[in-house]
Amino acid sequence: MYRITIVAGARPNFMKIAPIIGALNKAKDTGADLSYRLVHTGQHYDKNMSQSFFEQLAIPEPNTNLECSGGTQAEQTASILLAFEKELNSFPADLVIVVGDVTSTMACTLVAKKLDIKVAHVEGGIRSGDMTMPEEVNRIVTDSIADYFFTTSELANKNLLEEGKAEKQLFLVGNTMIDTLLNNKNRFYKPSIWNTLHLEAQHYIVLTMHRPANVDEERNLEVMLTEIIKQTRDLPIVFPAHPRTQKILSQLDVDTKRLCIVEPLSYLEFNYLVHNSKAVITDSGGITEEASIMNVPCLTLRDNTERPETIELGTNELVGTNPQNLKSYLERLFDGQWKQTQSIPFWDGKTAERIVSVITEKLIKN
Repeated sequence: MYRITIVAGARPNFMKIAPIIGALNKAKDTGADLSYRLVHTGQHYDKNMSQSFFEQLAIPEPNTNLECSGGTQAEQTASILLAFEKELNSFPADLVIVVGDVTSTMACTLVAKKLDIKVAHVEGGIRSGDMTMPEEVNRIVTDSIADYFFTTSELANKNLLEEGKAEKQLFLVGNTMIDTLLNNKNRFYKPSIWNTLHLEAQHYIVLTMHRPANVDEERNLEVMLTEIIKQTRDLPIVFPAHPRTQKILSQLDVDTKRLCIVEPLSYLEFNYLVHNSKAVITDSGGITEEASIMNVPCLTLRDNTERPETIELGTNELVGTNPQNLKSYLERLFDGQWKQTQSIPFWDGKTAERIVSVITEKLIKN
């Protein structure tokens, strides 16, 4: 019996593991000699950020929740290291699957390798080139010691080869987040705020901001929001914000008549909102992927991206962190001049099937 431990720690992880679990269940049903154990590190936990994802995306209840939430990044890393080591000592694995680039990804990889357990990194090889991003540090550390890499693009493979990985370690499979998006597109539903805010399709903007560089410096956030409001004409701006960000927002001198600050939404509600919007303004990498596949214009408030395919083939544009850059992009949007998405190789909803085929046909036999 080939034993797999799958790690999820934060909201983006849940979207990435859901189709993998579905594909593993199908493989088991057709005779594959494997078992899996789902470990939730507890890195992010609240009803909308965590539990609703398990319910909506048909992810089984985790076998364990390590409850490693809160604290500084160093404290959280240490907490996950200690708890995951106990987990693997109690429930040994032949393969640990980590996804994305959160603290849990890096910490659980370290633990597994110290215990001489093989690690597969789903979404390995993506790089922003920005070492001020905690996610970039997590990616580089994870990829430096992982054994197998399930990649989203040829560029990710190129990055890994340049860092000394062997071709036989790399598997270009696509993007499991897109599997989840396509699997659930017909299940998206209106959030309650739709009627409360009197929203109409194509007549509002979705805004998300969470990166410390954008939200922790109050003056920067105030200037950015003021410019967004100024350049979006008369459209409502719907901003699902985490409680920490809401607290910062409440202290700003910003005209909030069109800025609708709402609680974080569940996966199916949030993507309904994005799918029907005029555009998305964001600093999230994952949303750029989803918006591109839904052909929704996307403006990214960052100076770099680890997902260049969303710019080259998708609907994403890298606006940067200077608020003055917004005007020309939004003028293009309102003039109807935004680019349309093109086909992104392997982003077809079948990534998880390819991952599990690699596991059953190659990794188990090793």
